[in-house]
Amino acid sequence: MADALDDIDRLILAELTRDGRLSMRTLAERLHISRANAYARVERLRTAKVIRGFRADVDPVAAGLGTTAYVTVNLNQAEWRDVADRLRSLPGVVHIALVGGEFDVIMLVRAEDNAALGRLVLDAIQGMPGVVNTRTLLVFEEAEPG
Repeated sequence: MADALDDIDRLILAELTRDGRLSMRTLAERLHISRANAYARVERLRTAKVIRGFRADVDPVAAGLGTTAYVTVNLNQAEWRDVADRLRSLPGVVHIALVGGEFDVIMLVRAEDNAALGRLVLDAIQGMPGVVNTRTLLVFEEAEPG
């Protein structure tokens, strides 16, 4: 579908990325297209899974998740699918990626505090079958992109 995106589709994606609660009327007005055209295009982008959903942008600290870290994981290669599935199910895992390089997986995790992060890493992740070792990179400050 990426090749089939035209300039209007890209503008729709940019507007909805800035404000996912934008009404079809406002979206159409901003892009100088009809509401029916805006609705049809958004629906086509959703059906094609270009737009995967609309989510609230939650402040993790305000939500009680004051500790953020990146956790890298080395795992037994033969077990990567099972380990990846188990890692995805852990509470506090915001993002998980299988990568190439000196480690196999990198995860963005959020926890209530350092003690909760420690339990997540030391008990849940390091105790998981197939995990060889981990490294935790504590985040001191986050900057908003763009």
